[in-house]
Amino acid sequence: MRAIKNIHRSAVVISLIVSGLFLLTECISKKETKNEVETTKIKNAKGEEFAGSEVCAKCHQGIYDTHIHTAHYLTSRPASAQYIKGSVEQGKNTFAFNPYVIVAAEKTDSGFYQVQYINGIEQRRERFDIVTGSGKRGQTYIYWRGNNLFQLPMFYFATKNEWANSPGYPGKVIFSRVITSRCLECHSTYAQKTSDPVKEPEDFDRNKIIYGVDCEKCHGPGEKHVEYQMQNPDKKNAKYILNPASFSRKQNLNLCALCHGGRLTKTQPSFSFEAGDTLSNYFKIDIDTLGKNAADIDVHGNQYGLLAASKCFTMSEMTCTTCHNPHENETGKVELFSQRCMTCHTPEHKNFCKLNSLSVSVLKQNCIDCHMPELPSKNIVFLEQGSNIPEKASMRSHYIKVYPEETKKVIAVLKKKQAASNNKKSSEK
Repeated sequence: MRAIKNIHRSAVVISLIVSGLFLLTECISKKETKNEVETTKIKNAKGEEFAGSEVCAKCHQGIYDTHIHTAHYLTSRPASAQYIKGSVEQGKNTFAFNPYVIVAAEKTDSGFYQVQYINGIEQRRERFDIVTGSGKRGQTYIYWRGNNLFQLPMFYFATKNEWANSPGYPGKVIFSRVITSRCLECHSTYAQKTSDPVKEPEDFDRNKIIYGVDCEKCHGPGEKHVEYQMQNPDKKNAKYILNPASFSRKQNLNLCALCHGGRLTKTQPSFSFEAGDTLSNYFKIDIDTLGKNAADIDVHGNQYGLLAASKCFTMSEMTCTTCHNPHENETGKVELFSQRCMTCHTPEHKNFCKLNSLSVSVLKQNCIDCHMPELPSKNIVFLEQGSNIPEKASMRSHYIKVYPEETKKVIAVLKKKQAASNNKKSSEK
């Protein structure tokens, strides 16, 4: 009997010890989780806390589902097979900078790397850490060295579906091009620095970067908004959040010009400007951003400057969002954009296209390639595989006007479409 009691007592003691250890582990786990959440919370310079777009999706699922496919959202992502467009397949994964020097894209168990070889001997390898660019035109890649960011030497050229040298470095393998906070200001929602403002290269907290141009880039940090709306589900008027639809024309244009306004020299630290602010309070704005000398404005990087020089802009109250829906991936949908041209340019208003050789229904399919053609950039230049002649990337011009040579090309294509349509109708009769 005594032995049974001892066994029972021992079992109780062991049970209590196990329970205690379990509770202690739970407390430690909860504390660690709480600390992890606390340390990864991201706040802007004003102390406003970001919520993250996944949180926004709880109430705005439809917008979130379409936005994650936009070039804005994809303008930067952590490097992974999902986002790296360039091939790592043998025979398709290299770029030869000269007969003796190549760089290869390689995948290992620890990630993706760009590896420099000289005469077949490995000289250097750096990891793909961040992807910049949606992949429509191309992608540039970034790697971490400590708390600093640098550009990798090989670039993915989407038009040819092959590797090329990173723009600006013809014939050279360079791993030392610094990525600055100004770069990240346009390719991310927020990046927190940990160094002195004048230090070069700048130090960043790699755990406090919000990748892509996300919800809170245009609507402001949303944690306070989320907290309020969750506690007050019956309140229909959104509080503690910005709605660009209510902005003035200048505020709307300033928001887009932050990244699509040409060369801006910052007078305040990067990420100081927020949606709704006046751009000139944070940047010295170069003359080409003001919509002057349109012929000298490059098609890359200053869409606002070109648009501002167009009659469509000066004779109306249009903004960038008159034609662009930032929540949708509308890339390449020339007919959709042409329909937006039709809101102002109609036969009834007598400002419609003057071409008589094509029907109105056919003309409505493509205003864009005639009046906003893709033109070569002076700034984005790189080498194609096996070529010594610099290649210029083509971009959609936002200087809206008549381009006679481009119009001839478009007419030829549209005539073929119209003839095919007429033949189809005849065969159906």
